[in-house]
This record gives sequence, C-alpha cells and structure tokens, in this order.
Amino acid sequence: MRIVRYHAFGPSGVLRIEEAQTPRPGPGDVLVRVEAIGVDQADVQRRRGEHPVSAPVLPACPAADVVGVVEQAGPDVSDEHLGRRVVVWKARDAYADYVTAPLHRIIPVPDGLDPAQATVVGSTGRVAMHVVDTGQLRAGESVLVHGAAGAVGHMALQIAKARGAHPVIATASSPEKLDFARSLGADVGVDYSRPDWAEQVRRAVDGPGVDVILDGVGGELLHDDVELLAPYGRLVFYGASGSPTARPALPFLDVLGMKYVTGFSMATLLRHRPDLAESGTRRLLDAVAGGAVRPVVAARVPLLDVARAHDLVESRTSRGRVVLVP
Repeated sequence: MRIVRYHAFGPSGVLRIEEAQTPRPGPGDVLVRVEAIGVDQADVQRRRGEHPVSAPVLPACPAADVVGVVEQAGPDVSDEHLGRRVVVWKARDAYADYVTAPLHRIIPVPDGLDPAQATVVGSTGRVAMHVVDTGQLRAGESVLVHGAAGAVGHMALQIAKARGAHPVIATASSPEKLDFARSLGADVGVDYSRPDWAEQVRRAVDGPGVDVILDGVGGELLHDDVELLAPYGRLVFYGASGSPTARPALPFLDVLGMKYVTGFSMATLLRHRPDLAESGTRRLLDAVAGGAVRPVVAARVPLLDVARAHDLVESRTSRGRVVLVP
C-alpha cells in the first residue's frame, strides 16, 4: 500500500509517497480501507517542526481523521463491524491506503454523509462542539468566532447559531472567507487583518462587549480578545494556528473586570471526562444528521498530490476542510 512520510522537517516538498506493507489489525482493532483523510493546520505545523505542543519522531506520517470501510476485524473483534463506513479520529499513520484502529476510536458515519464531509466528525467537529460547550454559550448571547472559515471555525459558527447566539460575529482574513461565513449563518463578518477589526466588533455588539469568544488563532489576537469581552464574558483558547511559536502573556490585570479565560484540549477532555466527550459526539452526529450543521469540504486532493493539500492549508485560502482522497 501507499503511505506518506517525511524524514525531515521543512516545506511541503519533504512529504514522500512510499510503499509499505498493509497493516494487520491486532486484538481490539479493525483494518479500515481509507476513502478520505482530513488535513489540518496541526499537520502542517508538525511537518514544519513548529507545533506548539508536540513534535513527531522522524520519520513520521501524520495522524489524522480518516473515513473508510472496515475490511478486516482483529482476532477478538466481532465480524459485525465488517463493511461499515466509519470515522477513525486521529488515526495513526493516517496518510495511507489502509489504517488500523482500536474500536474505541471509531465513530459510525451518518447516513447520507459522504466520506470527505464525514472526516469533520472525527476531531474538528467535536472540538467545535466542545469549545462552544466550554464557553457556556446561551441563547441570545453574542459570540465571536475567529478563523470562522476554517475546519473547526466553520463548524463552531454553525453550532453557535443553532444554539440561538446573536449576533454571531465571524472573523477571517479575506472577503471571500467572510462571504463563506455569512453563507453559514454569521450575522457579521470582520477582517481581523485590518487594524480596526476590534472596533468593528465593538460596533456589532449591543452592549459592553462580547459574551463568548472562540479563538483557535492565538498570537496577539488574545490581547484584543480579553479587551473585547463583556463583564462575565468567556474566552476559550483552543489553538495557535496563526502563531504556532508565539507565547503571548496575558497581564493578570486585564481580567479584573470579571472576565474568564480558559483553554480547551480534546486530549485532556478524553482523558478526564470521557463521558462529556461521548455526549458531545452524539450531539454532533445528531446536528449533522438533522441538517443544523453542515460540514463543508474546501478541496478534495489526490493522495499522490499530498504536497498541494498541505500548501492549500498553509496558504489559508481554503474555506472548510481540505481532504486527501486515496
């Protein structure tokens, strides 16, 4: 089978298509024939050696959300799983024709959802669901979603809208991305690359500030985020796609106006509150199946053209999720 690996950190050209043995499922595992692979900003950061939390051991193949069909069951796994289309969230060695995964890492694909769309159900959609949960968003509250055209952002925007948030303010870095965010329900679009972006947000909110801010971009935006919060407002920081190596400090005095700042980590949630993770997955699947939330695929790129997929993500021009197709 084919697998993508990189043997050094660097630009997308370090990604190589190699031949490998098809893996065999061990106890508790299934073998999945891959139909679609989600490509994330974290994949790009790790390939460049710039991920703020973890660096892969070389040679490396990205871990990613994979959708495919179960073709073989491990020695102690029931054959009832055979033939099912599933999502494997953060599959190991995911850029490949086949992956193995333990049963606790697979999610059934809702009927009517194509494989590329279904990759969003793996990690990005669940992160979106839980960052909204962490912000304790209530109907009628205002919400600001940074990076609202991205894989997580476009889902978080729709989840917030479905919960009755108003206004839903989307930030992005181009007019095309802002139009995309509005098409998904954003009430206001703001270009955060403009020097007056924070003032535009203030004008959009009828009150002393924003109730909930969801920030997966990070960097210097965090300082403005805290200033934009209303009293008792909540800022949820869940990623640093804009500045992976920057570690901006938030002065303690900035939060004295009864402002709450918290971080979100899917890995931590899974480790300490698996019950909440399971509940979030069910609610996400219901929202997608019911049409309240629509995963958007920005591009479907052949596995052989993996460098182009990374370039698309790195260019920040895509709207929705970039997906590799074996």
